[in-house]
Amino acid sequence: MKFPRDIPRKKALKVLEESGFRMVREGNHIAMLRKNQDSTKTPLTLPNHKRIKGSTLRHICSQIGISRKRFLEMYERV
Repeated sequence: MKFPRDIPRKKALKVLEESGFRMVREGNHIAMLRKNQDSTKTPLTLPNHKRIKGSTLRHICSQIGISRKRFLEMYERV
């Protein structure tokens, strides 16, 4: 499967939640946070649009260390 051009915000949030992220704030942007096993925290900010662009999703994947393949696997499940 090809990487999506854009996806609904709700589906993107479900994929990120499956990756361990939890929403901490919602406004013009959505702030999320993941607590890692080594006691560190990984912050994530994404735009609060109805649809999230594929280019934004690819950038987020590289920032949080999730491969495109892994993202697509989770995307298909949710």
